[in-house]
Amino acid sequence: MIDKALIEAENATRRPDLAQDYEALGARLARRGVDIEALTTRAMGFGVAVPSWGTGTGGTRFARFPGEGEPRGIMDKLDDCGVIHQLTAATPRVSLHIPWDKADPSDLRAKAEELGLGFDAMNSNTFQDQPDQAHSYKFGSLSHTDAATRQQAIAHNLECIEIGQQIGAKALTVWIGDGSNFPGQTSLSWQFDRYLESMKAIYAGLPDDWRIFSEHKIYEPAFYSTVVQDWGTSLMTAQELGPKAQCLVDLGHHAPNVNIEMIVSRLIRAGKLGGFHFNDSKYGDDDLDSGTIDPFRLFLVFNELVELEDTPGLDLAHMIDQSHNVTDPIESLMISACEIQRAFVQALLVDRVALEGYRQENDALMAAATLREAFRTDVEPILAMARLRAGAALDPVSAYRASGYRAKVAAERPRTAAGGGGIV
Repeated sequence: MIDKALIEAENATRRPDLAQDYEALGARLARRGVDIEALTTRAMGFGVAVPSWGTGTGGTRFARFPGEGEPRGIMDKLDDCGVIHQLTAATPRVSLHIPWDKADPSDLRAKAEELGLGFDAMNSNTFQDQPDQAHSYKFGSLSHTDAATRQQAIAHNLECIEIGQQIGAKALTVWIGDGSNFPGQTSLSWQFDRYLESMKAIYAGLPDDWRIFSEHKIYEPAFYSTVVQDWGTSLMTAQELGPKAQCLVDLGHHAPNVNIEMIVSRLIRAGKLGGFHFNDSKYGDDDLDSGTIDPFRLFLVFNELVELEDTPGLDLAHMIDQSHNVTDPIESLMISACEIQRAFVQALLVDRVALEGYRQENDALMAAATLREAFRTDVEPILAMARLRAGAALDPVSAYRASGYRAKVAAERPRTAAGGGGIV
């Protein structure tokens, strides 16, 4: 963790400017009938889960270039996650990936409690072969033609649930790489049927207070057809499984130019939106830092969420899912958490009464202008004040760099040898 005295010293140099900026923004918002204190309270209550795997350097299909001080295992990952939350006050939970993060549940709980963290959705892994498994997933897992391979994948997911129960998680995210690379390689219908049969077996093992999230991905590693390729198939899956099944939307898992905010709206209406994997993309599933390519799209997603936040039963799991190839993962995750929080606060600024009036009058120009006014408002003073009041850093990246944390852990953690491709 970072020395609290260092954070306080860093904050002290920025407090006067923040006070002026916060007062000025408060006055501007008051003229629009908006209470800045109410927004700050909402900002302080917002949280997004950090992916344990995101604390390591990512990679591509071609290469991976390890960074300094990479986590040696889940306990190091939790240490890094603790620093992220300490400096941003916006990432109170960690999402684990099994078997990457497999450890004694009591040790996981103790470590998380020490760092002031909790656990979010569990993530299973049947897109890789592990050294001790009997059957390969090269040609599929939950949808494999071989019943024994399917059963192995089912058992792994049930194990993830069991581990999750012991550490306080309440959901399981299932993403599979199953599909085909050549026409005719598999039956598109029968393969989906096998997947549903497997998912029903996992669903039957869910505790009463748990949810299961179906996550779609349009391509990769199956480039001709993917079993769960879009939100429609994900919705079909959730509807067939039952009330504890919902859809998880990854912002990068869509065809180019897809209207993601409309998908969000439709899934909420169906009662099947379970949560998000936040990231950004330019070309495909790039897994870039949130808000770095299309912050307006991120805002539009939150505009739908805020507009429909009073929908009965809506309980969303907000998670980050990124791959950090050229940046310090801790810095990227902090930036992303703040950008996601920013989009949320900007969406809270939308004048809903005025917007609905313009909609009723079919005034497209002014309706769009209402959204732009909220998006263009610099809410950084609100985010900074929320961090200050929570004891976090006014400038998380600056405080992190001043702490020398990366150099410290680099001295303690042996450098990982460069390897092939892969996300971790």
